[in-house]
Amino acid sequence: MQNFDHVSRSVQGILCLFCALVFLTVSDAIIKWLSPFYPLHELTVVKSVIALALIVLFARLFGGLSQLKTKRPWFQLLRGFMLALSDAFYFLGLAVMPMATAIALFFCAPLFVCLIAKLFLGETVGLIRWLAIAVGLAGVAVIALPSGDVGFTWNILFPVLSALTYAFMVIMTRKLALSDSAGSMSVYILVSFISLSVVSGLLIGKGQFNVFDAAALEFLLRAWHWPDFSVYQLLMICGIATAVGIYLLSQSYRIAHASVVAPFEYISLPLAIGAGYLLWGELPDLLDYIGSALIIVSGLVIIFFELGMSRKIQVSKPG
Repeated sequence: MQNFDHVSRSVQGILCLFCALVFLTVSDAIIKWLSPFYPLHELTVVKSVIALALIVLFARLFGGLSQLKTKRPWFQLLRGFMLALSDAFYFLGLAVMPMATAIALFFCAPLFVCLIAKLFLGETVGLIRWLAIAVGLAGVAVIALPSGDVGFTWNILFPVLSALTYAFMVIMTRKLALSDSAGSMSVYILVSFISLSVVSGLLIGKGQFNVFDAAALEFLLRAWHWPDFSVYQLLMICGIATAVGIYLLSQSYRIAHASVVAPFEYISLPLAIGAGYLLWGELPDLLDYIGSALIIVSGLVIIFFELGMSRKIQVSKPG
């Protein structure tokens, strides 16, 4: 009966993750669709306010608002700030490259998690994970080759920086997961998004720094202007998709073990390929596929290595 319950929770976690990735892909596609017309901080603040309202509603309906409390608000905000930076870097890359390429480059996040754990937490990386990191970085290099759709430009760095800041967020989540609920972490993420976007809007919202001939920087520095009703409808859908996606993502890791759920995050890649093709006619070239495969294989090796290590630790525990 215990084994059946474990399998059931694993299946529930995987289903929650899959649904979360579908909703988040919809949110990403809307942001990319609107990126030539509106600044990043404007799109982020509108979708985040909508998402925050819905997350609070979810919390009230499923467990009460008390679950949103935390004893470490500043650490929560710092974690949220790292994710807000990751989100900003990712969307800057998404504005100027195919969705599949951006998501593939972002998938080097597990490699950075290993490196950060080694540098800041003193964790042992080991030969297998070092080799996996090397393979993943080789995948990034392959995608960055000039013959790809994107070409060798500095824009390649945006999803990589997104992965790096996301990795810092993951390390911080390890500290918070023992004491804070998924709901409280979701709320502080969105509060951080809103705070950073509002500050950005106040500093650069007039467009006075938009003097660069680069699509990514134009997306960042473009002047705020009020959207029409049809755009508000899209942003409402975007906010709802973000809220549901974040909530289901948090639930997936709460219900099932991370080692079971994490490998399925790579479903994002075929979802991104499908969305990119349907909306913009984007298809990755051969080098993109090769580089993506190298990054995914390296990430899966690290994840399954972590799973094996955790099982050994559990077996070695007395009792």
